Amino acid sequence: MTTTTEPDLAARLERHRREIHVHCYRMTGSYEDAQDLTQEAFLRAWRRLEAPDGTPVDALRPWLYRIATNVCLDALARRQRTPGPEGTAEITWLQPYPDELLERAAADAAGEPEAVVFAKETVELAYLVAVQHLPPRSRAVLILRDVLGWSAKDTAALLDITVAAANSALQRARTMLQERLPERREEWSAEADEAERALVARYVRVSEEHDTEGLVALIREDGAWSMPPEPMLVRGNRQMMACWEQGGWGSAEFGDVRCRVTRANGSPAVAVYVRRPGDDAHRALAIDVLRIEDGLVAEIVTFVPAVFPWFGLPETL
Repeated sequence: MTTTTEPDLAARLERHRREIHVHCYRMTGSYEDAQDLTQEAFLRAWRRLEAPDGTPVDALRPWLYRIATNVCLDALARRQRTPGPEGTAEITWLQPYPDELLERAAADAAGEPEAVVFAKETVELAYLVAVQHLPPRSRAVLILRDVLGWSAKDTAALLDITVAAANSALQRARTMLQERLPERREEWSAEADEAERALVARYVRVSEEHDTEGLVALIREDGAWSMPPEPMLVRGNRQMMACWEQGGWGSAEFGDVRCRVTRANGSPAVAVYVRRPGDDAHRALAIDVLRIEDGLVAEIVTFVPAVFPWFGLPETL
């Protein structure tokens, strides 16, 4: 065996960088952490790489996933969970993932047997929140088996456990996951594109017009709103409006609102800009990722302006 650093091998490794980034994102729920962990995984790969010329890509790919999984498990062992009040999501480091980048990762993996790893239901925020509640090793078993399609034998070998232990961990993880996922998830994952676009357009219009009642009408009565990293979860469309109005939303002092539509985690998202009184431009305020169910907004997850560059969005309009 000889250490290989030829350009063709570098290219063969790099073609998997985006999908490894998505894997690290699923494991951690953090776009930023996934960037660092992906870099660490590739550094470890280059330090360990001993392969003869002509090593097939399909052999490098699972090898990279093994390294990346261990990198993530090491990081998760160092991370401490921040507990939230009863009724909150508890996951305070959740970040969005731009659909455009997910599509690029899927394109890189086109033709690969594991291309299913980019199925919408495995990148939705609801799934990621549920997965983050699993212990790290259980999380790894679930993702390796149900998302990547690994065998029980290969999963057990990666985690240095028995096949029986891997199968047992998978069953526990599946049960815990189902307890956390929203009801009727399969139905709202298949929302019609045209109806979705129309609803999002109305959401933009009433937001820009500061139409409180119009906004309430678009949100389910039992709709939920959260704003990572804040440890809170507000339920009810009227309760949501009350929270927003406490922050000045809808008032002249709040300012003029403009919106841009984008997508994150397989769902529609609305980037909100505001021009405060006396200001000369609309400045980035937040991105709302919307979960739509039965023609209404069932959940809004709001993210801070720091995520705008990931979506190619300007800081000002």
